[in-house]
Order: sequence, then structure tokens, then C-alpha cells
Amino acid sequence: MVYSASFYSAQKNYDNPTFFLIKQIVGVLLGFCGLIFFTFFDYKKLKKIKWIAFIVSVILLVLVFIPGIGIENYGAKRWIGFGGFSFQPSEIAKFALVLFCACHFSKHKDEAKSFKTMLPVLAVGGIFCLLVILEPNMSITMCIGIVMIAMLFFGGTKLKYFIYLGALALCLVPILILIEPYRLLRLMAFLDPWASPQGEGFQLIQSLYSLGNGGLFGVGLFSSRQKYLYLPFAESDFIFSIICEECGFFGATLLILVFATLCFLLVRVALNAKDRFASLLVIGIACVICVQVVLNIAVVTGSIPPTGLPLPFISAGSTSLMVFMSAIGVCLNVRRQTQAINIDRK
Repeated sequence: MVYSASFYSAQKNYDNPTFFLIKQIVGVLLGFCGLIFFTFFDYKKLKKIKWIAFIVSVILLVLVFIPGIGIENYGAKRWIGFGGFSFQPSEIAKFALVLFCACHFSKHKDEAKSFKTMLPVLAVGGIFCLLVILEPNMSITMCIGIVMIAMLFFGGTKLKYFIYLGALALCLVPILILIEPYRLLRLMAFLDPWASPQGEGFQLIQSLYSLGNGGLFGVGLFSSRQKYLYLPFAESDFIFSIICEECGFFGATLLILVFATLCFLLVRVALNAKDRFASLLVIGIACVICVQVVLNIAVVTGSIPPTGLPLPFISAGSTSLMVFMSAIGVCLNVRRQTQAINIDRK
């Protein structure tokens, strides 16, 4: 799908129709190495690096703002580049937050419901959200914020504190929209994309054309029309639109079922885990995948205002692919050790 969605734009922009395909293959190979490594790397040792993961993530998120190191595209500084290689630190920060929360709540199990226990998680999640929103990257900020709230819930935080957080979020979201004019424009485009069909509403309209053109069975693999520079970011943030166009409603439904099955299996691994840290770690990874899939599909179908967010495992982007595959390796490690414990007991 990456090749199908990108070969025309890659030919036009890079004079190489396989430009994105080659990068994605490299991401798959490196991601597979990460998956294998973390499958056999004892997940318990990850407890020792929770602060290292946090500090490294903060440093990387700060580096995107330094000229010569950070890369700016379309007015956003979200990438770090060196030697022809670039990656997005916010992809790492999401899982660093999950690791921190899993360590924190497994250590403070008995005090999980107290407000004092919440504070470190709110501080770490707040720092990540602040640095990411400054890039600016509203979509990843939303993802990190939702994952943080989910981890607080699974960690055992009292319900009343979620009411306070919800009230705070309701106050912050309008402020974040108003301080950046482009966010207000995107909100208006979401409410009525046809009011600016050649402006902010263009991408959503083209995405809806792509969805509608697919019908039940799609126009066929490699036969999308919207990827011919009509739909921006067809190979990355809006690849689900191309999948719908080429594979139709049934193909898109099958993909959603695959994601749902993956999340179900991860939840089962978390429920069967023999220690609290492993359970929280796996459920946190499942939350990141689930939240990002839902947000991505909601954007391309016009269910929420447009914002850039890759579809896990599928969108073009080596950093995202490597990090998500490595995270799956951690889950496989938990499952492997759980099975080993069960066999020993038998």
C-alpha cells in the first residue's frame, strides 16, 4: 500500500518511484531487528531505564528546535536529521511515557489512588505534551494526553480526579486552538470543508472523494485516482483513504478487524501477565496502538478535525514502524515469559 500510494508522488518529487518503498523496507528490516531483540530481552530490566528513557526523550524533543539538527517541514519542527537519516522523537516519547507509568504504578500499587501518586505521571506526561505541542504537533499531543489518562485509569487512580482532568482539558483545548490560527482554520474546515475547497478544506474533501470512490469492493490495487497528487500525504497520514479507495469498504473493514484482533490479543497478554509491571506495560502499548488507529481513521473520515497522525505499521515512516515493531517485541517477551512460568508450574 505504501508503494501504491506513493509511486507517483515519489517519481515527481524524487525522480524515483520506489523512494518511499525503499525507506519502508529499511524500516521493516530495522523494526524486525528491534522486535527480535525485545522478544528475548527480559522486560523486567526495562524498569532500570525509566528515567533514562524519559531524559533521552526530553533531550530528543528539545533537539528538534536546534538549527542544523532539527528539520522543519510545512512549518513544523518534528524531526531530527543527520547523515541523510531522520526520525521523529515524539514516536519514542509515547512509549517512554508508557514505560514510566508502568514502572511508577507497579511500584506504588497500594498508593495508586492518592493524588500524590498521580503527580509524577502528570509531570512527565505534561512535559512531553508541552514539548510536542511547541513543534507544533497537535495530533501526537492528543495521543500522548489520551494515553496518559488511560494509564492513570489502569493504574488505579480515583474517578474524581478524571473529572478534574476532563475539566482542565476542556479549558485547554479552546486555548490551544485559538493561539495557533491554523488550528482554528482546520476546525472551520472540519465543520464545513466546502467553505474553503481550495484551502483548509481541500485535504478532507479529497479524502472523502477517495472513500466514496472505493465503494464496496474498491477500484483495485494500484488504481487509485486520488494518489495522483490530489490527496496530500497519501502515503503517510492519509494512506487509509487510499486503502478504502483501492480495496473498498470490505478491505477497509478487514484492516480494522486486524487492528481490533491485535489489540484484543495484547489485552489478553496483559490480563495473563504474572506481574503488575508487565500487565501495565502491555496494556499501555495496546492503548498507544488503539488510540492512534482510532484518531487516524477518524481524521481521514472527517469524524474529527484534520491533523497529521500516521496509521501504525502501515503509513510510510521508518521511525514509527521501528518503534511500534519494537514495542510488539516487548509484548511478545511478556507472553513468552508468562508461558514459561505456566509450563514450570505444570
